[in-house]
Amino acid sequence: MSPRNASAQERLISWFYSGDTLRGRRVSDTVLSGVVDVPAPPARLLADWKREISTRLVLEPGDVESMPLARARARWPDYGRCVQAAAAWTGAQGLPGLLAASDVALMACRGARFHHDGEQYGSAAFCNLFMSEDRGLDVLFPATGHRIPLHRGTVLVFDTCQPHGVVPRGRDRFDEVDFASDQNNVQLFLTWELPIEDPLVAQTLQIQFDVPSPPAPQQEQVCINGEPAVVCPHSGRWRQRLAP
Repeated sequence: MSPRNASAQERLISWFYSGDTLRGRRVSDTVLSGVVDVPAPPARLLADWKREISTRLVLEPGDVESMPLARARARWPDYGRCVQAAAAWTGAQGLPGLLAASDVALMACRGARFHHDGEQYGSAAFCNLFMSEDRGLDVLFPATGHRIPLHRGTVLVFDTCQPHGVVPRGRDRFDEVDFASDQNNVQLFLTWELPIEDPLVAQTLQIQFDVPSPPAPQQEQVCINGEPAVVCPHSGRWRQRLAP
């Protein structure tokens, strides 16, 4: 991590709703990653995903969109085995039983612009299990330096407020031209929302709550020195939101 990014990281506060109360916390720089043994989705399901992406989603470079999970499960005999593999891995990381109690979704991305999810999911950590084969892509966390190659069985747990993106292997920037629609560069993954206030999640990600900070804003957001912060979609660097 560069000194500039480290300084910004220290000043980051995620404001999220805990019940009816807006609560502040540090943004964790812990990223857990591993590989689990999961079978390839059946050809019928892969064909269904391809049709869904091309006809309904029409994924543009950098887009991350949800897919119909209920329909996929009906055509996915090994779905339970995949979930069990992810649950066993997270349990070994100190998070036993959390996947079974957490919301799950199926997602697709054609690369991913650098972003954070703190304006909607500041109260959660993500656990992602990737189901696609190796497309020569990495998930990159530019502020922390974590780079994880994506292929079937890659599993991650990370703070939703930590900037991240999906880029070509070895690259440090997101560029739309790298994800032309005629290339086979879509990734499918299961994602779970883990409650950030759960003691196991907070301990594993080393989350500090109710830290000294400027007055709370009026909505969920990530702030640097009390000012709303956004992520450059191409570099992943934090920057303060410009006044209108």
